[in-house]
Amino acid sequence: MDAPANAITLRAEAATPGNVAPFGTLLSAEADAPVIRSAFYGDALAMKKPGRFVGDDTLELTVATLQRRPLAVSWMERHFLHTQTFFPLGGRPFLMVLAPPSPEREMPDLSQAKALLFDGTGALMLHLGTWHEFPFALLDGSSVIVAIRRDTVRDLRNVVGNEAQGPDLDKKDIVARAGVEIRVVL
Repeated sequence: MDAPANAITLRAEAATPGNVAPFGTLLSAEADAPVIRSAFYGDALAMKKPGRFVGDDTLELTVATLQRRPLAVSWMERHFLHTQTFFPLGGRPFLMVLAPPSPEREMPDLSQAKALLFDGTGALMLHLGTWHEFPFALLDGSSVIVAIRRDTVRDLRNVVGNEAQGPDLDKKDIVARAGVEIRVVL
């Protein structure tokens, strides 16, 4: 593949509720949400709903084991029918490159992209339509549970050119379309 005409370099920053907010919700025990008590367990159980999860009966939980790869983004994708969520296993950190939802645009606004480091103590639940690249492992053998629709997994196998599309999936080749590759610096 030819080198892209331009590169955007993002410096990775630690994920916080504030800098995650344009893209989704940071799910953790420390989430700022009202505590819900159980009529059966009283103070022994404190529940919170820090964000609105969207899914249907096609939703599955998949375990993805990641190896380190170059911190470069050539594709970004978004989902329209579910709030894709990444739950780290074993407290292992991961990195995500994200751009805010842009329902009126065919491509992500790369000037709004961020590289966020998740420390492994919380999950990331994306807003509908948030542009993202699949998580990057910082340690080989890192695993995340991914909440994803069955039809989205199928649509990812339906590659046309260097992209994929379906009712819930819009995966774009940002190098081919915009001549830009995103590179991340830790």
